Amino acid sequence: MTILARTHIVCAIALIAGAAILATAAFAQQGGTAEEAKAMLVKAVAAVKQDKNKALDMFNKGEGGFLDRDLYVFCNNASDAKLLAIGNPNAKQLLGTDARNLKDSNGMAYGQAIFAAGQKPEGQITEITGYLFSRPTDPKPVPKNSFVTRVGDISCGVGYYK
Repeated sequence: MTILARTHIVCAIALIAGAAILATAAFAQQGGTAEEAKAMLVKAVAAVKQDKNKALDMFNKGEGGFLDRDLYVFCNNASDAKLLAIGNPNAKQLLGTDARNLKDSNGMAYGQAIFAAGQKPEGQITEITGYLFSRPTDPKPVPKNSFVTRVGDISCGVGYYK
C-alpha cells in the first residue's frame, strides 16, 4: 500500500470519528437546558403581562416559541391551582385539573410543590427538583426540574429534563 493510500485511509477514519463525535454531541443537546428553561419562563411572564388570554392560548398550542424541543410552558390559577395551560402534548388531559393533586410515579407530590412556588411573591422564581414527568416527544416519565413564578393571579413554569 502506498503512502498516499494510507494517508487517504487515515483521513477517512478521522472524518468518520469526527462525524460520530459531532453526532453524539448533537444528540446530547437535543433537550433544553436549565438556562434555556429559565429564559423561556421570563419570556412567558412578559407574554402573560402583555395579554394573559393570548399567552395562555399560545402556551397550549406551543406557538410563539413556547414549545422548543422538550421545553414548554405550563400555568395554573394561583387561587385554586386549576391548570390553565400546558404545552406538552402528552399531558393535555391535565388541563382543568387541580395541580395540587399531581404526583409522579414515585409518589412525589410535585403538583403541591409547584402550587406552593406560585404562592410566593410575584417575580420570585423557585426551582422544583427531582420529579418524574413525560417529555413532549415521549410519554415515558423521566427526571425533570421546573422553574415556577407567580404572574398576577396565575403562576407559570417551564421545566427541563435531566
